[in-house]
Amino acid sequence: MAAAAGGSPGEAGGGLVPPPPAAVEAVAAEWMLEFACYCLCRRFREGRAAEFRRWRDVAQALINGLSKIPTHQKKRVYLCQLLIRTAEGKNLECHFENDQRISPLESALSFWTLLEREEIKLEKIHEDIRRLIQIQIVAVHMENGYFKEAAEVLERLFTDSESDKPLRVKLATVIKSKDPYVPLLQSFSYNLLISKIQSYVELYMKENETNFLIQAATKQVESKGLGATALQNKTVNVNENDKRNLETEKRSMKGQQSITSQSPGDIKNPTVRPHSGRKRRVNRVLQSLNSLQNVEKHGDALACGRRRQRWTCKEDLELKSGIREFGVGNWAKILVHGDFNNRTSVMLKDRWRTLCRIKQD
Repeated sequence: MAAAAGGSPGEAGGGLVPPPPAAVEAVAAEWMLEFACYCLCRRFREGRAAEFRRWRDVAQALINGLSKIPTHQKKRVYLCQLLIRTAEGKNLECHFENDQRISPLESALSFWTLLEREEIKLEKIHEDIRRLIQIQIVAVHMENGYFKEAAEVLERLFTDSESDKPLRVKLATVIKSKDPYVPLLQSFSYNLLISKIQSYVELYMKENETNFLIQAATKQVESKGLGATALQNKTVNVNENDKRNLETEKRSMKGQQSITSQSPGDIKNPTVRPHSGRKRRVNRVLQSLNSLQNVEKHGDALACGRRRQRWTCKEDLELKSGIREFGVGNWAKILVHGDFNNRTSVMLKDRWRTLCRIKQD
């Protein structure tokens, strides 16, 4: 009766009844899992192994804490498990399944299958990644000299369907040759598999940009101007450290030169000449200071000293074909579906601008 008099079932004595702690914790855990998976994906995409391992442990602990995977979290959880297993793909001593015969990549393949079921439409990249995982499961066993196990894996991997038959026959021939360096395995390498999955992760992150904790943290940073302050402090600290290092090296050089300038009668010890290593260190510090000054003047436009790789006619055709299919601006999709040589979506955009200018001229 008291609840009815208060006006609503959720009120007691004029105040709102707090929600159950378990319900609050469940929502917070979802936010943390979403954030941990985001960080895991970003580290995998950027190839930052040490940080990836740290976020792997965080994500795995949160996933293990789930009594049941919510439907809307399935794709996220499956992707995390795929990345964790793929990162250990070359390590046959690592086991994720109770069956010790199952390698990390074979376990990864099962999560890739679950991921495919969550997709509305299967694209070419899904088929590419599936084939690459299958090939690399066999390749890793062969690289370690486990040819018998490679043949057993082949039996587990492929069904009797006609679509699987060509690849199955090729891999069976490769296993019989006992040569892990045949063109097939070299062309469909582990590095290519990592690159394809990184492209898939980039697409996934673009399609799932809404992240509560990231958005909240971004607003906090922007409201307090923390981003600019952190960057400024970092620049000042680097500048001060380099200046101190330079002054120390100069004093050391000056001391060495004063010794060499003395006449033989002034000192009894042998003449000490400036060590070439010190000169190199001074040069490195000077270069570091010059680079820092260039960063302050030009910001992100500073050339990184990376040698540019010339675009081939084949890559230009792939780019044009991708634009016809997906439209200008969908660089990540074009990158994933095209056959490019170590390119990024930014490189595709810049190349398209160049082609447009050439056409106008």
